[in-house]
Amino acid sequence: MNEQKLETITNLFEGNEIRSVWDSEKEDYYFSVVDVIRVLTDSNIPRNYWSDLKRKLKQEGSQLHENIVQLKMIAKDGKSRKTDTLDTKGILRLIESVPSPKAEPFKMWLANLGDERINEVFDPEIAIKRAISYYRKRGYTDEWIEARLKGILNRNKLTDVWKEGGITENYEYGILTNEIYKAWSGMKANEYKEFKGIRKESLRDNMTDIEVVLTDLGETATREIAKKHKPYGLKQNKKVAKMGGEVAKTARDNLEEKLGDSVVSNKNNLNYKYINNKKIDTK
Repeated sequence: MNEQKLETITNLFEGNEIRSVWDSEKEDYYFSVVDVIRVLTDSNIPRNYWSDLKRKLKQEGSQLHENIVQLKMIAKDGKSRKTDTLDTKGILRLIESVPSPKAEPFKMWLANLGDERINEVFDPEIAIKRAISYYRKRGYTDEWIEARLKGILNRNKLTDVWKEGGITENYEYGILTNEIYKAWSGMKANEYKEFKGIRKESLRDNMTDIEVVLTDLGETATREIAKKHKPYGLKQNKKVAKMGGEVAKTARDNLEEKLGDSVVSNKNNLNYKYINNKKIDTK
């Protein structure tokens, strides 16, 4: 586990170790609840503290209790044992439930995030400025940022067409996006991320210029074909998404033939590297 990816959490926990497992399928972390309790409270036996709190949450009918997942993690003695974990959203909700002064910095951080999002509702330009600042700090050029923002607009045009075609659920958008990616790259989005060695990071932010062009072509082709033929429902839209991806695949094949090399790259823009990647079963 690379601690740089957990920078915000470890800073607020004053650098204390919080065991975590990455779920590559759901693209989220699962954190050890006992570790978080140990850091946030003065309890000599954090396991007992958590046991009492868990019982209280259950009695209150808290949804948080229903979201607990038991996963195997390495204990201090080096042995692998099952322990209660929560995903990122669950851990944040847990912290709000812990009556401890040590939890206040995290609660303040959450409050500030909430305040920022509310301000952005009234003035969306704030969100755009925040995104630009984010990219500049990570070394992206203004030209790249401008192209990225245009790409977001074009993506929204595609999702608008999908909505007109009866697509309403997030998982459906994911399925259609995967059809486009798989048609031209041979990989679904999560497989492409794993190939590049990234996790929660944006796939497009870690693409080469050629990969971005092919992605844009696949999505634009899908949009225009859908506007022409007006597919409705997931099944029909999947066929169109595959067609759009195949347009990009044809362009990829032509370019690779002239280059004599693959244009699908495992390079990313990270300045750190993950040392483990595990697909877990949370059922």
